[in-house]
Formats: sequence, C-alpha cells, structure tokens
Amino acid sequence: MGIKGLQGFVARICPDVCRTVDLRELAENHRINHPDFPPTIVVDAMSCVRFWYTPESWVCGGQWQEYLANLEDFIKAFTAAGIQLVFYFDGVVEEKKRDEWIKRRLQNNKEIARIFQFIKTHRKQPGREMFVVPSALPTFTRFALKSLGQKTVCTLQEADFEVAAYGLQHNCIGILGQDSDYLIYNTCPYFSIEKLRVDRLVTEMYSREDLCRVLGLSLTHLPLFACLLGNDIVPESMLEGFWHKCLVTSPRKNNSYNRRTNILLAVANYISKIPCSYSSLKHLEEMLPLGSDKTLLYRGLESYVLPGQQSPWIPPNVKNCQMFSLQQETAVCQDKEIFQLAKEQHIRSENYAVFNILSNGEIECSNSLEDECDTEIPGQALIYRPARQHIYSILLESAKGGAYPLVKEWFVYFGNSLQRPELIQPVQPSIPGGTPNLKTLWFAKGPYVEKQRYSTFLACFHLEDEMEELQALEAPVAAFCCLLTYLMMQVSSLSLEDLNAFVAVVLCLKGKSAAQLAALQLAQVDSRAVHLGAVFVRGLTTLLMANSACGLPFRMDDLMPWEMFDGKLFQEKYQRSHRGCSSEELLEGNESLYTPFQNLKSFICKACMAKKRTIQSRPRGNGFITGTQQREFNPRFQQTHRSTFVPPYHSQMRGFRRRNPRPQG
Repeated sequence: MGIKGLQGFVARICPDVCRTVDLRELAENHRINHPDFPPTIVVDAMSCVRFWYTPESWVCGGQWQEYLANLEDFIKAFTAAGIQLVFYFDGVVEEKKRDEWIKRRLQNNKEIARIFQFIKTHRKQPGREMFVVPSALPTFTRFALKSLGQKTVCTLQEADFEVAAYGLQHNCIGILGQDSDYLIYNTCPYFSIEKLRVDRLVTEMYSREDLCRVLGLSLTHLPLFACLLGNDIVPESMLEGFWHKCLVTSPRKNNSYNRRTNILLAVANYISKIPCSYSSLKHLEEMLPLGSDKTLLYRGLESYVLPGQQSPWIPPNVKNCQMFSLQQETAVCQDKEIFQLAKEQHIRSENYAVFNILSNGEIECSNSLEDECDTEIPGQALIYRPARQHIYSILLESAKGGAYPLVKEWFVYFGNSLQRPELIQPVQPSIPGGTPNLKTLWFAKGPYVEKQRYSTFLACFHLEDEMEELQALEAPVAAFCCLLTYLMMQVSSLSLEDLNAFVAVVLCLKGKSAAQLAALQLAQVDSRAVHLGAVFVRGLTTLLMANSACGLPFRMDDLMPWEMFDGKLFQEKYQRSHRGCSSEELLEGNESLYTPFQNLKSFICKACMAKKRTIQSRPRGNGFITGTQQREFNPRFQQTHRSTFVPPYHSQMRGFRRRNPRPQG
C-alpha cells in the first residue's frame, strides 16, 4: 500500500531519483545480457487498474467493452516490443493489514457519498478528481487479462511482497506499478504506471540508490526508514512522538517544506546514525510506544525481506516467515485433494473467493457505488447474502456431521462499522435429494454430474425449478436471467421499468462495438440507475463464486460484465423506460429483438410469480415516481408492439438459444 508522502517527496525534493527510460531499449539490452531470460515485466495490477480504466464514464457501472479493448491495446504494445507481462493481484487481506483496510473502506464510503450528492445536485458525473474505480473492477480485470492470454497470478498474501519476490527471482526488467513500497524492497527496478506512455513505451524509473544518496542512507536502512514513517504494519499514530523528537534534533529542517517532507528528512537523519543491527532494533522497540505489541517494528522490517535475502535487523538464525505456507491442519477444509485444487485454481485466477473460504473461513468485499440515502434498495452485501449462505454450505459440506462453521464476512455497506466481521451461518439450498458433495461437483465426470453442477448452481439463486428453460439459452443470457430474476425476487422496490431496462441492455449490447458504446452520450445521469448498475455488477461476482463452488457449470468467460452489461447503455435504457418509452424505442427499432425481449421478461416474471413476487410498473419519470397507480405485469397477457398475443415462454427464443452444448468445468 506504500509509505505516505514518499512518492511525492521523490518527485518534488529529489527528482534525480526518477529518470525517463525507454522500455524497448531496456528489453533489447536485457536480451543481450541475459539470453536465457526473456524480457519480462511483473505488473502490480491492483495499483494499475485506475490507470487502465480510461473510459470517460465511470459512475454508471462500468464501460466494460471499452475497458477490455484498452487492456488488449496495452498488452499489444508490450508484445510488439517483445516484452512479456506477468500480472499479480491481491488474493487476500492479511490480518496484520486489516485495520488499514478498514480505515480505507470507511474513507471510501465518505467519497462515494459525496459522489452521489454531486450526481443528485447536477444530474451528471463528477470530474475525474472524484474518480473511484467501478465496482468489482479488479476482480473482472483478472479474468479479462486471463481471457487475453496473459499470465495472471492471484496471491496468497499481499501482492507487493510476491511481486517484488517474483521480479527478483525471475530476473525481470522491472516492476510496473504505483506503490512506494517498491522503492524499499531490494529487488529489480521500479517503473511508474502513472508516467507510462503506452504509445512510446516510455516511463519513469525510480532509483533506490539515488534515493539513499539523497537521504544519506544505505539500502539496508530503507526497510527501517519505511517502518519509522508508518506503513500498513506500523501505524503512524504510534510514531508522532518519535517524529517530534527527530524534528527537534534534525539539522535538515527547512521551513519552505511541508511537515511531511521535514519528517521524512528528519527520520532519515536519525536512522543514518544507527548501526544496522538487531540490537539497534531492540533499542528502538523499547523507545517507541508500540503498545501491547512490541513486535510491530520487527514484523514491519521482516515484511521487506525477500526469499534468499538476509537483513542485519533480523538475527540470521531466524527463518523468514513471510512466504505463505498455510498448513492443511489449520484450514477450515480438511480434505487435502479439494484444498489443493482450490489453492491451485486460486493462484491461477481460475476461481473466485472459494479458497479464502476453504482456507480460513473468511471473505471480504470492498466498496460499491451505492447510495446510502436510498432506503428502497438494500446494500448489495445484504441482497446477495442468501445466495452466499447457500454457496458456503456447498463449500463447507464436509461439516455435515455437525454444525457448519460460521463464515466471517467483511462486506462494506451502509450501517456496517466494520469493527468486527459478521459471522454468517451457511444455509443448505433446496435441492431434491440433498446437496451433492464437493468431490462429486469438482472431480466427477459424465452427463449426470454436469446436470448436478448446473442444478446446484441454480439452487443458490432459488431457481432450481427453472433448469430446463435456462439450459435452452446461450450461456451468458442464461446467467443474466439467473441474476436478474434473483435480484427482482430479493428487492421488492424493483419495478417493471427496471426490468425492461436491464433486458433491453443485454439484448442491444450484442450488436454494439466498443467504439459505438464509447460514442454514446448521456444528457443526464440518474443516481438510482448508478446504484442499480453497481448492484448488478456485484451480482456477477456472486455468480462467479457460485460457479467456482459448483464445479464450473458455466465457463467463467460467460459470466463477465462485457457479455451482458454496459453502464452508459443501462443509463440510457433506464431513463427511457422510466419515461414510458415503448418497447420498440427501447430496442432501437430492431424487430429481431422484440420476441426475445418479451420472452425474457416473461420468464423472469413467471419465475418471480412462482415465489409469490409480482413485478409492478412504477415509472419514475425524471427520477421521481410519476403516478400512483401501479400496474401488475402478467406475462400471459403481455402484448407485443403489434398488439399480438405473446406465446408462453417455452416457445422458441430465436437468436438466444444454445447453439452448442455448454462446456463443462
């Protein structure tokens, strides 16, 4: 996560630490000097996603086709220069960094509240200075890169350590990211994603040696320097007194600098006089008010020691425990075969969230663009909790002999203070004959097991009775229907107009290119549609989790947002639908979509009615409910644009039936 103020300090006070480099030239030199190692850059993807997301619209739920095209162009630029990329994503939030994670999530809540206030006031998206990444962007970036043929790694601990270790061990050209911790690790060079010009493959490289020269330190001092400035392990609040002492005695204090810059220089001056030894560390631990945990400083220093390295601050006989080595005996899942497969798929970015649940019974979800003032729509964390409870019961089925273990959830939503995890009880889905065991779902083969995987997946969303009709559809459309039906069942305030908008998007999206979607202009932005877009996209991650747990009845590629959603397109359809536009207008006059539109609506409404949920008309006009009369939608009597009778749902759905058998996991 980095050291506060260090990147800015380097840019302002010691610009010589940064120098412009041509990555093509570096790659060519690397080929000459290391013919056995192809030129490779390891990418800290989590610190890059906000720079990769360049579509103009970001509040509406994500411009996913545009984003996918941007990633493809990014990869092509490096491939043309003969440079391989390896992408790393955070796979866990380590316990030692949980407090910092919570602090940032609560701060993000405030930022999101300001965004919604702006949208409601101005009816448009805020400027880029208020930018937050679309909900679930890092999750879907992982799968996007994988679908584009890239090596993608999901970590077993904080990504920065694994990135630095990979760069060192594989003799990489460098690390691409935006995290000042890479100035501290003794690893390959650190390149800035923020300064990267993809068209020319030119960026800035940061020199640790030059930073040390400016600060009067050695490379071995840098980890202590980082810890005494405060990082994700050593909180800044414990260091205020120490900083004051350093400032008082520092000969480098400059009134033209801000306080943080003077602290950086003063701390560097202080530790430059300290011998690099374990005894010096013990002295500092006694001097600093580290509270009840005197090992904070030690653990902070240890976090920068990469495999194969030694540190003078740590006794040589102490084994470096940084590399993740979860013991099977301590895991929630005690089946070695299941545990190993889940771990391997996690690392290869082939599943979502299941390893975290099987290993330590814990899961987290960051902020979403949700309006805390909209009391009609629950937080997405609460909407999808019943589905997650079914998923937990499938994953933790080995506990059937006794009580299910509770799952610790760290989900961000309005009203959750995040002071402690919520303990969630797994709940068995309704499956005739009971839930298949995990070994059957993950390892068994044959048509019957394929059917079990699919039916178990549907049962997570209370759609086990709709299997025949859903299997007749193309996989992305079936997944869309599954998610939207569940959403309509769970949120009683969703209306026929909302349903029309979502269905129009999935049908119209199929014929549009990324360039066409980018050219779409919105006259205004509706805050409720922003909220619904985020809720829908978060629902797709729940589909990913269910798919992972049930043995992959769908291809992961079929559950991606670019297959069924576009933020601006949804805004347009939502606003038109709530203004009372006709089906013809919603479908852009494409007559081939009229019947599929009615049939998808008919299926969703019929499935909801089977669960005693009737979807009603509730037009909001320009953001407000216009009219008190609510019309019930009865699929049997819905009319087409020519006022002809629509046949029942099981009739032919032209253009959206499966053309080939669905690939099985």
